[in-house]
Amino acid sequence: MDLDELYREVILDHNQNPRHRGHLDQPTVTVGLHNPTCGDQVVLEIRARDGVIEDVAFSGQGCSISMASASMLCESIAGRSVEEARALAEGFPDFLTGKRDDPPPGEWEALAGVKKFPARVKCATLAHNALKKALADGALAPKAAPGS
Repeated sequence: MDLDELYREVILDHNQNPRHRGHLDQPTVTVGLHNPTCGDQVVLEIRARDGVIEDVAFSGQGCSISMASASMLCESIAGRSVEEARALAEGFPDFLTGKRDDPPPGEWEALAGVKKFPARVKCATLAHNALKKALADGALAPKAAPGS
């Protein structure tokens, strides 16, 4: 099996058997984004406490790349710190646009072929952009202790 075939299998597996697909009870933040170019939609629900992402889920519809990327993102950030999630939200799009040479840790290299197709980069980064939006609104920041 060559590397390209292995990468295709990773994408197909995440598309056909998505991780964290569904909804959360009482998410801390919910962010939805739509890619008007292709019609992909993703809704990211995150439950965080004390700077840690306790659980995450996604829903939506779109191409295999956008859905696989959303699944991979959720799998990568569940149980991680908000800062680790921020690094991934920024690092993966930078990898696809050539701002950095190495992919973030995990299965992200499976989507490296998307670099050749700028329109597909938007598909692969849709969930990451939703995560960036969730991080920007401050809802995932740890709450200050009373009296501090």
